[in-house]
Amino acid sequence: MGDPIIVASDDAILKTLDFQPYRSIVERRVFPFLPEQNQPQTIDVTTPWGAQLTAKSGDLLVSEVDKPDDIWPVDAEIFEQTYMIIRPGFCIKRALTMLVPLTSLTDGDEDQMVTVQTLEGPETVRAGDFYLAKGVKGEIWPYPKEKVEAVMIPAE
Repeated sequence: MGDPIIVASDDAILKTLDFQPYRSIVERRVFPFLPEQNQPQTIDVTTPWGAQLTAKSGDLLVSEVDKPDDIWPVDAEIFEQTYMIIRPGFCIKRALTMLVPLTSLTDGDEDQMVTVQTLEGPETVRAGDFYLAKGVKGEIWPYPKEKVEAVMIPAE
């Protein structure tokens, strides 16, 4: 299997991938990370898929409604552009998410590990278990395949 393939948002290979638009169909929980001035201004977050990411003061912490402790951070500016608060503590994603199977980077090898350089830090995942997502500012992140199947629909 070898070393992980490393991909960043400015890699030329991303222009060759066939990203397709998807729309999220679920409501999510959300709360801001706003530590006191005398407290640490970052926190490490372990995502539901096991990645260790860093949230900074002002980022939003998002989770599925039925799993409020399984959070992931979203940059405040990107949250503002892509999500909508529907009532206090709840949001929906209004922007489309561009997705492509991560195996597109591995010549179909599902077992190849891929390190994706996200805004919140690197995430190393098994290609067969994830899609590669691209956001409104060209940022990328691995998106769990099971979540794509459960909460996303192809946009028309």
